[in-house]
Amino acid sequence: MTSLLDPLLNPILNMVPAESSMGPFYLIISFSLLISLLTTIVYKFVTNQDLMRSLKHELKELQKEMKTLKDNPERMMEVQKKSMETNMKYMTQSFKPTLITLIPIIIIFGWMSAHLAYYPIMSDSNFVVGINVDDELINQNVSIEVPEGITLISEKSQTINSNNIEWTLKGKEGDYSLLFKVNNKTYEKEVIISNTFGYFSEIDSKIKEDSVNSIYISNKPVKPLKNIGLGFIPWIGGFGWLGCYILFSIIFSIIIRKLLRVV
Repeated sequence: MTSLLDPLLNPILNMVPAESSMGPFYLIISFSLLISLLTTIVYKFVTNQDLMRSLKHELKELQKEMKTLKDNPERMMEVQKKSMETNMKYMTQSFKPTLITLIPIIIIFGWMSAHLAYYPIMSDSNFVVGINVDDELINQNVSIEVPEGITLISEKSQTINSNNIEWTLKGKEGDYSLLFKVNNKTYEKEVIISNTFGYFSEIDSKIKEDSVNSIYISNKPVKPLKNIGLGFIPWIGGFGWLGCYILFSIIFSIIIRKLLRVV
């Protein structure tokens, strides 16, 4: 499904150099702004804003009244029931635009996860691939086969002495298949080398077969706020693409709603 967005959004990725540390920040903040704007516009025109304002005002008045009824339980229950009914009407109105925007947002999230979560492996730069195994394979041998275009820097064959066995490689730009041989069984892993931001293969491929758990690649995760010098902020500084998207979208939604006078 996310490939539907590739013709539209990939040209934007092609404008960002793979080595750019600021590129992901600008991309994520731009997508946050765009999606917040579109969802707010849909919300504004799908909901009855006059009704929403009326319901919101009624809720505030009911809440004020409840504060004065602490000594009158019966009346408190009546007002509370009325408040719940009004709140349900308000939520029903709010639910309509959610139904309209839910599937498109899920598709966009899938596309962002597939393109903005990690930096690509660049041409002629060293990178690491590894295989994770169970203790049962300790002291066994494992080897890697690389295609033309990939240079193997580590030893081809290794004795398993820990749960993670790794190799260092480098290669030219392109898509490649690496082969790993463990106990006469062969496992394949795709590797994408690209000088354009937004292109990386599956980072951790789960296998769970014959004591082989997974094969992984060392793509560096994108930390937008850390890359712009805000990594010192507790919790927020280590946000990945999704955390930054949520943070920026909340900020943009608040601002856009006020500008468009959306309840």
